[in-house]
Amino acid sequence: MIYCVEDDTNIRQLVVYTLKNSGFDAYGFEDGAQLYEAMEQQTPELILLDVMLPGEDGFSILRALRQKEEYAALPVIMVTAKDSEYDKVLGLDQGADDYITKPFGMMELISRIKAVLRRSTQRIESAKPVLRAGEVCLEDACHKVTVKGEKVELTLKEYELLKFLLKNRGKVLTRDVLLAQIWGYDFDGETRTVDVHMRTLRQKLGTCGELIETVRGVGYRIGDAQ
Repeated sequence: MIYCVEDDTNIRQLVVYTLKNSGFDAYGFEDGAQLYEAMEQQTPELILLDVMLPGEDGFSILRALRQKEEYAALPVIMVTAKDSEYDKVLGLDQGADDYITKPFGMMELISRIKAVLRRSTQRIESAKPVLRAGEVCLEDACHKVTVKGEKVELTLKEYELLKFLLKNRGKVLTRDVLLAQIWGYDFDGETRTVDVHMRTLRQKLGTCGELIETVRGVGYRIGDAQ
């Protein structure tokens, strides 16, 4: 089931109609209040979330969802007329799984939805209960990270970066690979957001941040220390 939050009635009806004709169950809502009410009854597989909404905007709704443990990994695609790099980075950094700008083709939208759902399924199926490196411990079942026994609060993207590094411990991961795996597609060739997230992740890990090594001119890896 897919929820579409869009205040433009024509766009909302078109998206819901297209989704239903593509084999999805879909429901449309014009604002965050309607979305929250529906989610109390049933959690969807994915949310299409417009940014410019009456009342609470899409970024605020996304933050609220990510703060709840039960929705932390719920796939969300931002759908908006805003197409600046800043808005894309803001949406992705706050936990959006993808970002599509208006106007867009229905075939592209369906393709992106299927790609996000595929990645979400793969993450669930491949999740290990516990991943470790040195004194860093990631417990995926409860979405928890500890350093030297103390819990560390990470954003969703920082968490996913750390998990991917731990699952590929010892391997050098290029910025492009990290961008594709964590953000889901080539973000216009820009890799600065990877470096920014890696820097904040290291800071939050404290002295254990040294486990994340920079391989100059290539990318990053996390050491083999037990």
